[in-house]
Amino acid sequence: MLKTLITPHPLPFLKSLIRWSILLTPLALVVGTVCALFLWALKVATLTRFAHPWLLYGLPLAGVAMALLYFWWGGRAASGNNLILEEIESPTVGVPLRMAPMVFLATVVSHLFGASVGREGTAIQMGGSLASGFARLFRLDNRQTRIMLISGISAGFGAVFGTPVAGAVFGLEVLTLGRLTYTALLPGAFASILADWTCRQWESWLHVHHTAYHMGYGAAMLAGNALFQADLWLLAKIALASVAFGLASWAFSEGLRHGTVLVSRVCPVPWLRPALGGTATIALVWLVGSPDYLGLGVISPNPGGASIVDFFGPQHYPWSWFLKLVFTLVALTTGFKGGEVTPLFFIGSGLGNALAPWLGVPVDLLAGIGFVAVFAGAANTPLACTIMAVELFGGANLVYYATGCFIAYLVSGPTGIYLSQRVETPKIWLASFLPGRTLRQGLQEIDRL
Repeated sequence: MLKTLITPHPLPFLKSLIRWSILLTPLALVVGTVCALFLWALKVATLTRFAHPWLLYGLPLAGVAMALLYFWWGGRAASGNNLILEEIESPTVGVPLRMAPMVFLATVVSHLFGASVGREGTAIQMGGSLASGFARLFRLDNRQTRIMLISGISAGFGAVFGTPVAGAVFGLEVLTLGRLTYTALLPGAFASILADWTCRQWESWLHVHHTAYHMGYGAAMLAGNALFQADLWLLAKIALASVAFGLASWAFSEGLRHGTVLVSRVCPVPWLRPALGGTATIALVWLVGSPDYLGLGVISPNPGGASIVDFFGPQHYPWSWFLKLVFTLVALTTGFKGGEVTPLFFIGSGLGNALAPWLGVPVDLLAGIGFVAVFAGAANTPLACTIMAVELFGGANLVYYATGCFIAYLVSGPTGIYLSQRVETPKIWLASFLPGRTLRQGLQEIDRL
């Protein structure tokens, strides 16, 4: 019996490694190429909107057009990221291949006309949809299909953000709270690294580049090859700020959940909801007097305006994080396609910028911690976000990044932006806890109390 379970020969493992390399290589190459085209399309859409601000007034009509596209032809693809998580947990008929082109188009249109949405949701859906297509093409069984879907998620995430290691861990961590299954670790890493490499090969052709964020704090120590030693007083301040980051994650996740229900009650016709969101976005721009909170928010159309890049600089933006939260909830709850993560980067780095002068923390450091911590709390992926911080900002401040992500994850509570995530271990131990339920099921039970 023991011989059937343990073999001293590496040949079966080498065969499996070669087989998965052959299966994953075309997936990673296609996902990396599609992500490069997607980043190029987003750049063109964003710069076009900057040059023609009047496009904002077409947002309600554009939103309705995309909603009708999904209403008539979307089917299961309309469930987005949650459908992919459900298929990984219990594979059925697979993720429809049409999800990839539909979410690509809908996201670019949303950004062209100014909806405050992100891009990670699109990358994950394109990766998952293409992975499901390859799984059907190769006639993989359920176990192999799960690995392929996880690899597709990892490839899309790693390529669109330029963070391949974080992408590999994200594909595992996002599935279940409190449990990591390493079966897909190497396939996910392979797909994410190759997809990121492929995406970067298109940079010179498409003239797109991943954004560079300036993290000055800790750079001198890293250049001097000095051993890291935490400043405990600074660490205490960061821990305090991280509580605020976790609360922001909770506010965003719960605002998205309850806001979606509220909008569906106010407007029962799904394809009309973006008209409400587009009109509300126009009104908010008039009220605020600035277009800074439209689109991704990575850069601003105006010099010195509120943007993720500007939050790492010396200028103080006390309420930009809150305004972006409102703009994004209006867009997402009314059905605009894109994602939540880049707006969460804006909210987190903006909140870090706002808190830095009050806490006496270097603004670039706290903006960087907020950047990943609010995402960690909302997506329930503290490990992936810690690694992402290192890939984006360098490793000199790893202890501070980890502190921010871990605390925000705990403070954000039993909620999140991916309601199909399963909970294996709760953030706070409860004797009555039943493992295996989704976030949606747990929150529905809380709402009934």
